[in-house]
Amino acid sequence: MSLINKEVSDFKTDGYLNGKFITVSKDDIMGKWSVFFFYPADFTFVCPTELEDLQSIYDKFKEAGCEIYSVSADTHYTHKAWHDTSESIKKIEYPMLADPTHKLARDFDVLIEEDGVAERGSFIVNPEGKIVAYEVTSGNVGRNAEELFRKLQACQFVYEYGDEVCPARWKPGEKTLKPGIDLVGAI
Repeated sequence: MSLINKEVSDFKTDGYLNGKFITVSKDDIMGKWSVFFFYPADFTFVCPTELEDLQSIYDKFKEAGCEIYSVSADTHYTHKAWHDTSESIKKIEYPMLADPTHKLARDFDVLIEEDGVAERGSFIVNPEGKIVAYEVTSGNVGRNAEELFRKLQACQFVYEYGDEVCPARWKPGEKTLKPGIDLVGAI
């Protein structure tokens, strides 16, 4: 079953951000763009490379009006310990959400029940709180922050200009397609 246009369920969870423990709820994501970036666990191998990659272009996400929320089944205390001890994770400036009860992982359908961890899932959520794009990959395959950002830009464009669609590799300023017009004579 597809999660496209599924509204994120109500949630309230602890997190870690810039040396402080925080609380994030569904109310905090409403009215703006969000990326939920699930990863298996703190103190692992691929995860810090992905989180550091996201941090390297975090300013682009912020400029686009989008907040990133990294999410794992670890507690907010574990996030702090990882942040305090890892050179890669010390750089993180976006919220790291704790999901020890697996509520978020279940809602986004990425929980690996037998292991108690999440798959690598990237979810773009629109200002209405609905999932508009997502990708789930195997735990041993890292993701690309630049491609996630490109998808965010395409989702934002389609959200604003609903009568146009973005072709493969589309970037802002490039030609879009208008269904019914650009497809005439395509067969």
